[in-house]
Amino acid sequence: MASILKSLRLAADPNRLRLLLLLEQEELSVAEIQEILSKGQSQISTHLAQLKQAGLVDDRRTGKNAFYRLTARPALMDLLKQAETEIPEVDEDRRALRLVLRKRQDRMRRYFDELAGKFGRQYVPGRSWKGIAEALLKLMPPMVIADLGAGEGTISQLMAQRAKKVIAVDNSEKMVEFGSELARTHGIANLEYRLGDIEDVPIRAGTVDLAFLSQALHHAPHPERALSEAWRILKPGGKIAILDLNRHHFEEAREMYADLWLGFTELEIERFLKGAGFKNAETAVVYKEQEPPYFETLLGTGEK
Repeated sequence: MASILKSLRLAADPNRLRLLLLLEQEELSVAEIQEILSKGQSQISTHLAQLKQAGLVDDRRTGKNAFYRLTARPALMDLLKQAETEIPEVDEDRRALRLVLRKRQDRMRRYFDELAGKFGRQYVPGRSWKGIAEALLKLMPPMVIADLGAGEGTISQLMAQRAKKVIAVDNSEKMVEFGSELARTHGIANLEYRLGDIEDVPIRAGTVDLAFLSQALHHAPHPERALSEAWRILKPGGKIAILDLNRHHFEEAREMYADLWLGFTELEIERFLKGAGFKNAETAVVYKEQEPPYFETLLGTGEK
């Protein structure tokens, strides 16, 4: 009886309940649990040690890592099922779990990160990121692109080489004037600049093939509205691509770059995309800076 009461007392803690509900679904490492629950390593380790001592979880060692799993007990399973409806974070935890598992499966990303790190270490005549970008742009099918929060439109001008039409939208009148003048000077006839906000885009509904936001979303007061606007202007089957900062703690960015948000987590970007109506939402960290404050670039994609 004493062990049953102890188990019930341990499981009654909301954080331990969340942990048990996760381990009911999947075997996880401490680092993965940390990422899902956004708790410190010492706190997670303490919870796991208590649950293991009570026989509620077990661990499996593989190399330097330990993976924890739920020890099946009928009474415990019944308790978890009842508690599931009373823990408000359960749905968020499930979404975070899916993201962590997707990362785990994506082993190839590590390999490409290593390749990216090697690129440029040694001089090779003619090899550059710009050259690769230009080559990939040439392979892009002709389509109508909205570059939302385009600034002076450097990326818009690159995409215009291949696009059917590019509409560059920015809320700075000076940026729009400067970009428009550049387009006229260089004879880029399929590039149009429009003054407007990414939360109220001056483009008709259902007229765009690709909505592109590069380092623009963290300037939006309401990111969800910006993605809803992107969804509105896209044709059925149209796609969205977001490049933004991964969540960071460099507070100076608010003053230095007028950032409203200190980046976003992959889970937040995925939630924004799905909330706006996009399907096949995917996210990934695609670049990590090597100098302080070590900003990381997130890529989010989805389809209407």
